[in-house]
Amino acid sequence: MPREDHIEFEGTVEEACGGGQYRITLDKTGQKVLAQLNGRMKRHHIRVIPGDRVKVALSPYDTSHGLIVFRGKMG
Repeated sequence: MPREDHIEFEGTVEEACGGGQYRITLDKTGQKVLAQLNGRMKRHHIRVIPGDRVKVALSPYDTSHGLIVFRGKMG
């Protein structure tokens, strides 16, 4: 169930940084954010690589960090 206090955006993974962090470029704004996998994706060992399309949940208080909540197809 999605959280009501987060804002979801779609974007593309640009690079995989160390420590489970990913740099993502958002589609609508072009903003680059730093995000990590949410708990369910970690638990099910879902892999995210550069070039993947993802949904990112951002907090309205700090829009530079987020959680990856869904991984789509490449390209």
